[in-house]
Amino acid sequence: MPETLTTMTGVILGGGLTLVGLVISLLVWRAKGPASGLRGVAWSLVPLAAGLLGLMNAVWQFVLSILGILLGLIFNPMVWAGVALAGLAVVLYVVSGFMMARGVGAQGRAKRSKAAEAPGGAAPGAPAAGPAAAPKGQVGGAAAPQAGKKKQQDDLSDFGDIEDLLRKHGID
Repeated sequence: MPETLTTMTGVILGGGLTLVGLVISLLVWRAKGPASGLRGVAWSLVPLAAGLLGLMNAVWQFVLSILGILLGLIFNPMVWAGVALAGLAVVLYVVSGFMMARGVGAQGRAKRSKAAEAPGGAAPGAPAAGPAAAPKGQVGGAAAPQAGKKKQQDDLSDFGDIEDLLRKHGID
């Protein structure tokens, strides 16, 4: 394959591509109608215009450089090692997401579940919350047992603090 094209070669190549495009456009015109056919004709005229403007050499060099890059990537073992490593990273990331969703291998959840199994549902060394204890920001002690039950029911999402804050501001 030559590195550069002469002006005449560019015009001949552009004319050949235009001819192939016009034949395909004719088939599209018959199958899908005039609107699609005219669009095909418009795209078919672009290679001939590039050849007449002398741009076919630039297009040819662009295509050759892209092919060179792709062929260099395909036949380079370092690239394949990088692709394999990227694939391994994606697989490990997805597997860790499944593990976190199921609670497998997560130390934070294991400690929380042991804390929930402790007597009274509190972690050892934590102050005991009785009916008289009120949560932060509230005056009454009636909401304390409800907040404790919510924490025991769902350890994955703790919206109790957010709900208390919204109630404090009058938002239900």
